Amino acid sequence: MEALAARLSQLDAHAEGAIRVVAFYDTLMRRRVDLPALARSSAGLAECVAGVRLHGTGRVVRASPDGADAPAPAPPASASTAAPITLDEEEIGTVWLERPGPPHPLDAVLLDRLAIAVAAVVERYGPARTTMADPALVELAVSSDCDEAGRARALRLLGFAADLPVRVAAVRSELPLDRVAGLLCPGRPVKAAPLAGVGVVLATTIATATATATATAPATATATARATATAVPPDRPAVRLPAGVRAGIGASDDPARSWREARTALRFTSARQPVVRHADLGALALLAEIPEDAARANCDVAAIARMARNPEDLETLDAFCATGSLRRAADRLHLHHSSVARRLEQITKSLGIELTQPAGLMRAGLALTAWRLLDD
Repeated sequence: MEALAARLSQLDAHAEGAIRVVAFYDTLMRRRVDLPALARSSAGLAECVAGVRLHGTGRVVRASPDGADAPAPAPPASASTAAPITLDEEEIGTVWLERPGPPHPLDAVLLDRLAIAVAAVVERYGPARTTMADPALVELAVSSDCDEAGRARALRLLGFAADLPVRVAAVRSELPLDRVAGLLCPGRPVKAAPLAGVGVVLATTIATATATATATAPATATATARATATAVPPDRPAVRLPAGVRAGIGASDDPARSWREARTALRFTSARQPVVRHADLGALALLAEIPEDAARANCDVAAIARMARNPEDLETLDAFCATGSLRRAADRLHLHHSSVARRLEQITKSLGIELTQPAGLMRAGLALTAWRLLDD
């Protein structure tokens, strides 16, 4: 290291200074200093106020060149130079300098090394306050092939306490997975990682919307068909996510079983019902166990597949199965009820199922759900 520094110093005075900054932070990291010590040392080295902010906790550490804590002024001082703190490819905070004059040529190097040191401290002292996690650890946590000791160790390394149940959500989204995980579990410890083309989200609790109504068991064939078509009863509290995001949520306290349940629930999601809880599926989850060839060979499912070539008819059937009412379906479709009635008459002839009868409505709802599972 010293020989390299000597050779570089002969080439460029800036390179010599950069090497000295790197060596300075290497020494601090070997001494395993904490965040306040890092801020004080950085302020002394830079000869100006240095600050650290962690997004997850909101913690701010700000130190002056004389080594004293520097409370944030009002209004806040503007940073002359800043750099992001990244851990597991996620931005977890910011470091900055408050130099009165123009930035020093070595300020960028100093902040780069300070950001690396802060990330190491955050990772060392307790679970990292990041959402994105090591995919290998997440896979161990949800794998059915992992023994209990290995699973417990993986969960501990991910930051979950041994005495708390961990539930799993399966997510499909074009949005960043850490953002979706934060919406599913606001204010709670949560870890996420991509696995086999699906986002995995682990948390002690999956949040719900503010609605307080509870689901009631369907008492009639019409209500059963409605629950089938919607995958979960419409009055059940649901997680609210941005458009284009779908999530299945497991019910078991065992992460491996919860992961299987979450993937099953994900298959029942749709544009109208983007979040499905496995606990709400009940016996409907058995539809996911039907072999694909058997489902395709079923006459009702085959009829739905033919009718699906007309999106208008498919949308009308979906709305009617979901509501069980001609007028409510018309409201959902923003059409006059007479228009919906004509469509349903045509769909009834096409499917060969009498939709005005409870048994026929339940039959159509089951066929529609089975067809959607084939499309998964």
